[in-house]
Amino acid sequence: MLAELANDCGLPPGVLNMVHGGHDTVNFLCDDDPIRAVSFVGGNVAGAHIYQRAGKNGKRAQCNLGAKNHAVILPDADPQSAINQIVGASCGAAGQRCMAISVAVFVGKAKELIPQIAEAASKLKVGPGSAEGVDVGPLISKQAQDRVTSLIQSGVDEGAELLLDGRNPSVPAGCENGYFVGPTIFSNVKPGMQIYDIEIFGPVLACVCVDSFDEAIKLVNSNPFGNGTAIFTRNGSAARKFVDEIEPGQVGVNVPIPVPLPMFSFTGNKKSILGDLNFYGKAGVNFYTQLKTVTSAWREDDYVEKLSTAGVGAQ
Repeated sequence: MLAELANDCGLPPGVLNMVHGGHDTVNFLCDDDPIRAVSFVGGNVAGAHIYQRAGKNGKRAQCNLGAKNHAVILPDADPQSAINQIVGASCGAAGQRCMAISVAVFVGKAKELIPQIAEAASKLKVGPGSAEGVDVGPLISKQAQDRVTSLIQSGVDEGAELLLDGRNPSVPAGCENGYFVGPTIFSNVKPGMQIYDIEIFGPVLACVCVDSFDEAIKLVNSNPFGNGTAIFTRNGSAARKFVDEIEPGQVGVNVPIPVPLPMFSFTGNKKSILGDLNFYGKAGVNFYTQLKTVTSAWREDDYVEKLSTAGVGAQ
């Protein structure tokens, strides 16, 4: 569809090309001499392969990889706003976006919001995206569905409390064989559990409880990924402390998915990216720009350049 729109808008032939394929196609793009830069968004294994192979062939590469985005909820957060935004950010797009909130960290009494989050998530409608009123659409494939449901089961097996089970959700008639997983909420989640450590890429929220704000910051920073994070609070001092001390590259203050307009760079860091130039913004433009330096001299017709071993001309 995007290629058709580009064509309809008059983009010259050959500027945008769609190539389908698997490993051989990827390797060709990484190896082919005329291709000078490779940009990738996807999983860690594929991204590491692309980054290494492209770099080995002298190409510029940027690879946006996995994520495990945490939202920290302080006791003074506006309760209804926090509930609505956490549910939307964890279940929107069926959790299939690299900036989805997949871990909610509740500080102190904020944990009282967890049952309300589960209740709000239970009211989301699951079904095909083309149907009216649908909030959560299907996963991309049967393999993705099986992976997400397997991770949900691992959470149960490892001792987390399953407050809302999205397996086998109610869907409209005729959609029973779709790749659907409904909103799923876990509480009593601990680091080391698969549902905490692994990017699930589905509408699954892991709720973690801590005693202090400092403990919450330490927990977020200990995660190897660094795409994004958010804090919910009405305290400006707490927000400033979070912004200053937190490590992930994109930070939201009462904003669950802190990805602004494209003129700002997508500044994920740590194990969420390979490459020294980010997506979007000035860094994104620089990634697709090859610098060139031109030095020239124009003299009067009767001017004779003096000999200079410095190689830069007489002054």
